[in-house]
Amino acid sequence: MPMTRTEMDRKIDEHFGFEARDDVAGVLATLAPDVEHDVVGWPTGPSHGRENARPFYDALFADLSDGKVKCIRRLYGDQFLVDESLWSGRATGRPFGLEGKGRPLEFRLLHVIEFSERGEIRRENVWVDLAAIMRQLPQA
Repeated sequence: MPMTRTEMDRKIDEHFGFEARDDVAGVLATLAPDVEHDVVGWPTGPSHGRENARPFYDALFADLSDGKVKCIRRLYGDQFLVDESLWSGRATGRPFGLEGKGRPLEFRLLHVIEFSERGEIRRENVWVDLAAIMRQLPQA
Protein backbone atom coordinates (compact mmCIF):
# COMPACT_ATOMS: atom_id res chain seq x y z
CA MET A 1 0.00 0.00 0.00
CA PRO A 2 1.41 3.48 -0.87
CA MET A 3 2.75 5.64 1.93
CA THR A 4 0.65 8.53 3.15
CA ARG A 5 1.99 12.07 3.32
CA THR A 6 2.16 11.73 7.10
CA GLU A 7 4.27 8.56 6.83
CA MET A 8 6.62 10.23 4.32
CA ASP A 9 6.92 13.30 6.56
CA ARG A 10 7.67 11.10 9.55
CA LYS A 11 10.46 9.25 7.71
CA ILE A 12 12.15 12.33 6.25
CA ASP A 13 11.87 14.17 9.58
CA GLU A 14 13.45 11.17 11.30
CA HIS A 15 16.27 11.25 8.71
CA PHE A 16 16.82 15.00 9.22
CA GLY A 17 16.71 14.51 12.99
CA PHE A 18 19.58 12.03 12.85
CA GLU A 19 21.48 14.45 10.63
CA ALA A 20 20.95 17.27 13.16
CA ARG A 21 22.48 15.04 15.85
CA ASP A 22 25.42 13.97 13.62
CA ASP A 23 24.24 10.37 14.07
CA VAL A 24 25.66 8.50 11.06
CA ALA A 25 24.27 5.12 12.17
CA GLY A 26 20.81 6.63 12.62
CA VAL A 27 20.88 8.31 9.21
CA LEU A 28 21.98 5.09 7.53
CA ALA A 29 19.21 3.15 9.28
CA THR A 30 16.60 5.32 7.51
CA LEU A 31 18.02 4.25 4.14
CA ALA A 32 17.14 1.07 2.26
CA PRO A 33 20.03 -1.44 2.13
CA ASP A 34 20.39 -0.85 -1.63
CA VAL A 35 19.84 2.94 -1.49
CA GLU A 36 20.95 5.18 -4.32
CA HIS A 37 22.49 8.20 -2.61
CA ASP A 38 23.22 11.13 -4.91
CA VAL A 39 24.41 14.53 -3.73
CA VAL A 40 24.69 16.39 -7.00
CA GLY A 41 28.22 17.67 -7.50
CA TRP A 42 29.78 15.46 -4.80
CA PRO A 43 33.23 14.48 -6.14
CA THR A 44 32.69 10.71 -5.96
CA GLY A 45 29.29 10.87 -7.65
CA PRO A 46 26.26 8.78 -6.65
CA SER A 47 26.78 5.84 -4.32
CA HIS A 48 24.80 2.62 -3.93
CA GLY A 49 24.16 0.90 -0.62
CA ARG A 50 24.10 2.17 2.96
CA GLU A 51 27.79 1.68 3.68
CA ASN A 52 28.79 3.46 0.48
CA ALA A 53 26.75 6.49 1.62
CA ARG A 54 28.65 6.59 4.93
CA PRO A 55 31.72 8.56 3.68
CA PHE A 56 29.48 11.45 2.62
CA TYR A 57 27.89 11.69 6.07
CA ASP A 58 31.25 11.34 7.84
CA ALA A 59 32.57 14.29 5.80
CA LEU A 60 29.37 16.31 6.20
CA PHE A 61 29.33 15.98 9.98
CA ALA A 62 33.04 16.88 10.19
CA ASP A 63 32.53 20.00 8.06
CA LEU A 64 29.25 21.40 9.39
CA SER A 65 27.96 21.80 12.94
CA ASP A 66 24.96 23.11 14.87
CA GLY A 67 22.81 22.38 11.83
CA LYS A 68 19.12 23.07 11.73
CA VAL A 69 16.83 22.35 8.80
CA LYS A 70 13.71 24.43 8.26
CA CYS A 71 11.22 23.04 5.77
CA ILE A 72 10.02 25.63 3.25
CA ARG A 73 7.66 23.35 1.29
CA ARG A 74 7.05 19.75 0.35
CA LEU A 75 5.48 18.26 -2.72
CA TYR A 76 4.20 14.68 -2.70
CA GLY A 77 3.71 11.93 -5.23
CA ASP A 78 3.28 8.18 -5.33
CA GLN A 79 6.05 6.91 -2.99
CA PHE A 80 8.12 10.10 -3.28
CA LEU A 81 8.41 13.62 -1.94
CA VAL A 82 10.31 16.74 -2.88
CA ASP A 83 11.51 18.77 0.09
CA GLU A 84 12.78 22.34 -0.19
CA SER A 85 14.55 23.35 3.02
CA LEU A 86 16.85 25.96 4.49
CA TRP A 87 19.93 24.67 6.35
CA SER A 88 21.61 26.91 8.92
CA GLY A 89 24.54 26.31 11.22
CA ARG A 90 28.33 26.67 11.22
CA ALA A 91 31.01 25.74 8.72
CA THR A 92 33.59 24.23 11.05
CA GLY A 93 35.61 22.22 8.55
CA ARG A 94 35.91 22.39 4.77
CA PRO A 95 32.33 22.07 3.48
CA PHE A 96 32.28 21.42 -0.26
CA GLY A 97 36.04 22.11 -0.35
CA LEU A 98 35.76 25.62 1.11
CA GLU A 99 37.50 26.76 4.29
CA GLY A 100 34.77 27.21 6.89
CA LYS A 101 36.71 28.82 9.76
CA GLY A 102 33.71 28.32 12.07
CA ARG A 103 31.68 30.91 10.18
CA PRO A 104 27.88 30.91 10.18
CA LEU A 105 26.34 29.42 7.07
CA GLU A 106 22.87 29.20 5.57
CA PHE A 107 21.83 27.64 2.27
CA ARG A 108 18.89 26.06 0.52
CA LEU A 109 18.60 22.33 -0.10
CA LEU A 110 16.34 20.42 -2.42
CA HIS A 111 15.78 16.74 -1.65
CA VAL A 112 14.05 14.35 -4.01
CA ILE A 113 13.25 11.28 -1.90
CA GLU A 114 11.85 7.99 -3.17
CA PHE A 115 10.57 5.42 -0.70
CA SER A 116 10.60 1.64 -0.84
CA GLU A 117 7.50 -0.46 -0.22
CA ARG A 118 8.84 -0.97 3.32
CA GLY A 119 8.96 2.78 3.98
CA GLU A 120 12.73 3.17 3.75
CA ILE A 121 14.46 5.82 1.67
CA ARG A 122 15.49 3.96 -1.47
CA ARG A 123 16.76 7.01 -3.35
CA GLU A 124 18.02 10.30 -1.95
CA ASN A 125 18.87 12.97 -4.50
CA VAL A 126 20.16 16.23 -2.98
CA TRP A 127 20.74 19.59 -4.65
CA VAL A 128 22.69 22.20 -2.66
CA ASP A 129 22.80 25.96 -3.31
CA LEU A 130 26.57 26.03 -3.76
CA ALA A 131 26.54 29.64 -4.99
CA ALA A 132 25.12 30.75 -1.61
CA ILE A 133 27.77 28.72 0.21
CA MET A 134 30.55 30.26 -1.89
CA ARG A 135 29.25 33.81 -1.20
CA GLN A 136 29.29 33.18 2.56
CA LEU A 137 32.65 31.41 2.67
CA PRO A 138 34.87 33.57 0.45
CA GLN A 139 38.37 32.27 0.12
CA ALA A 140 41.31 34.62 0.64
